[in-house]
Amino acid sequence: MNWIQNIAHWRSLTPEAKLRRRWETIPADVAQSMAFEGEPVPLEIIRATLDRIEPPALLKRPAGFSATHS
Repeated sequence: MNWIQNIAHWRSLTPEAKLRRRWETIPADVAQSMAFEGEPVPLEIIRATLDRIEPPALLKRPAGFSATHS
């Protein structure tokens, strides 16, 4: 994919999909930033910390939602 296709693809995503992708990249972004500052932190620690934080409302599944049942 070239950059134009990447932009078109990003624009075609739903707001929920965009938010999910941003949320999932937080640990890697923080780890990279900490390493740049000379204070590397293992990615597992950052992921564990993020897991304790409540995700944005758009990422929460509705009550009674089941991924295994239609």
